Amino acid sequence: MALNTPDSDPSAFRGTSPGLRLILFIILSLTLMVFDYQNQHLKNVRRFLEWSVYPLQVAVNAPAALGRWASESLSTRADLIEDNETMRHKILIQSGHLQRMAALEAENVRLRALLESTAKVGERVLIAEIMSVDMNPFRHQIIVNKGSKDGAFEGQALIDAQGVVGQITRDQIVKSEAILITDADHAVPVEIVRNQLRTIAMGTGDRDHLSLPFLPRNGDVRRGDLLVTSGLGGTFPAGYPVAMVDEVLDISGEPFLTVTATPTAALNRVREVLLLWPGDEAPPEIATNTDQAENEMADGDQP
Repeated sequence: MALNTPDSDPSAFRGTSPGLRLILFIILSLTLMVFDYQNQHLKNVRRFLEWSVYPLQVAVNAPAALGRWASESLSTRADLIEDNETMRHKILIQSGHLQRMAALEAENVRLRALLESTAKVGERVLIAEIMSVDMNPFRHQIIVNKGSKDGAFEGQALIDAQGVVGQITRDQIVKSEAILITDADHAVPVEIVRNQLRTIAMGTGDRDHLSLPFLPRNGDVRRGDLLVTSGLGGTFPAGYPVAMVDEVLDISGEPFLTVTATPTAALNRVREVLLLWPGDEAPPEIATNTDQAENEMADGDQP
């Protein structure tokens, strides 16, 4: 007669039940989440893990980068000639604008001297490429290929050729995670260029729209008004374009206007961004590179 049946086998009672293991894992996970949220003890661990998987992320992004390189390399001669002609026209226009800006900057310096105010130091910038875009429709985030190794820091502002893009939210040493201004959890202090009325531009979760929810019904805002950064809060330097007002609704019974605006930055098409260092916060190597470029330009202007 067999005595070692499944019901009487002692080894059947040695293992922990799956339900109990699941409860233990849940408790451990919650403990680690609370511990990390309160004291940020696991921040360096996350940064190390993100740095260690960076080569894998580069390898995954390699086919797309190779495709873009092949597409650009195989452009027809006619396309290159047309692009070259367009760029020459843009350079000519921008050169004319820069000549006028030199006069305006000199006038600005004179006015600041009269008002006994301190002139701002010009912002320094660093170009970064976008490595990947978060595909979650409810989170507008990107990964750029610059991190603390290059001098980037959390909270740093990002812009493109048309306006403000967002800001860095997490440093990953060799790369950084950034949030776009249209993310539902993002807000940026702005002012209307026409009348210097200040307010807050909130993300809506739609890459084509921002919301201005705190303008009173008697607020002077119109369709077509340009919104720029006000400089309040210290994250975004003042004067950078953010959005253009496209709709103003005065709904009866509501204490505030319903105002929407379209971002000036090309958030759906941007590939490179500029990282800003307001004032003298630029790292030495970046300041050195900028000064070197300025010296080379000065040498080139000498006969």
